Amino acid sequence: MSPDPSPRRSCHPLRLRRRPVRWEHQEPTWRQARPAVIAGALQRALVRPSGNWFVLGATADVTPARPLSGAVAGTEVVVWRDARGRLVGGPGQCPHLGAPLADSPVRCGTLVCRWHGLSLDGSGYAGWEPLPVHDDGVLVWVRLDAVGGEEPTRAPVVPVRPALAASVHAVWTGVGTCEPRDVVANRLDPWHGAWFHPYSFVDLSVVRAPGDGEDDDVFVVDVSFRLARRVVVPVRAEFTAPEPRTVLMRITDGAGAGSVVETHATPLGPDELGRPRTAVVEAVVATSKRPGFALARALAPALRPLLRTAAGRLWHDDLAYAVRLHELRERGGRETGTTTAKDAGRADEGDSGHGESAPPAITGRAEAAGRVADGSPEDARHQARGAGSGKPAVPRKKRTGD
Repeated sequence: MSPDPSPRRSCHPLRLRRRPVRWEHQEPTWRQARPAVIAGALQRALVRPSGNWFVLGATADVTPARPLSGAVAGTEVVVWRDARGRLVGGPGQCPHLGAPLADSPVRCGTLVCRWHGLSLDGSGYAGWEPLPVHDDGVLVWVRLDAVGGEEPTRAPVVPVRPALAASVHAVWTGVGTCEPRDVVANRLDPWHGAWFHPYSFVDLSVVRAPGDGEDDDVFVVDVSFRLARRVVVPVRAEFTAPEPRTVLMRITDGAGAGSVVETHATPLGPDELGRPRTAVVEAVVATSKRPGFALARALAPALRPLLRTAAGRLWHDDLAYAVRLHELRERGGRETGTTTAKDAGRADEGDSGHGESAPPAITGRAEAAGRVADGSPEDARHQARGAGSGKPAVPRKKRTGD
């Protein structure tokens, strides 16, 4: 890890890689990606308070005529806007005969059950109690005290974002067979970026990690976003976990300084085989002080699908990583990034520093990704298609944020 705390600055956001390093020739990061560091950051995140709030979906998905519905830890939830435009919500079952309210239309702020026409205005009804909900302008949250089991709070822990009027935002949602902690562990491992996602990230260096003598629990990363084979955008970013199911990436220097990427993990409940399912809800809020960004804001409706596609491509692979962590834990095998700090520390102590034996692979996708790194854009597209062959990693994509 580089001890240099100074960010990389440039008068132009783009940079030409004159001597790009091939995937297989880049510096290995497995020694720096110590299981104890990742596990420690994860354990500290898991004990932070959440106030029992869970992300349900995108604000834009709650329309005047249609509700937004979903499941949180097996509990059906539905939210909609009342006659005054306020967000209201409650259980997703009709109090009459238990009909699903997910497909019920909204008429003048009232949710109308499709089975027998029972109307709910968001206030209490016999057998149906409203739930605390919150709209932060990008995401919709619901508070479930019986699920969270913590001291409830009046509002969720929402990261500080750029002003929405001066930014472009989009939301992507996918589902994986894992637990929220596996998603968080993936995001608290920044070392895998250039190895596992060579089509998006190059020249990655973790400048500082928790345990490097600093008081804060922050990963500081220098990385270049790849636009073409040799054209990149170098930035410095910080990764933090403000609550148990959220990881925040904030660009602190370079193009788009101030932009954030929020990754939220919401437990959905078990599938038909009893395996846990988790929704990954990723919100991208991009901003820039450059004059040309005003045009980007004007083109926001066209840019949002591109932002969602980029997020979906990364999470197509990262969900495979998270699913693998869960499988290892279920089998009782050695976990990468989710072992207890004690066990991970013993693993580190066992590494004498001699030899070059690599740790167990996360999935076979990493090897496949390496064979096409620094190739043509067509090669990158081929890699993305090839990476889609693993069944556990295929997320369900949801159009959000329009």
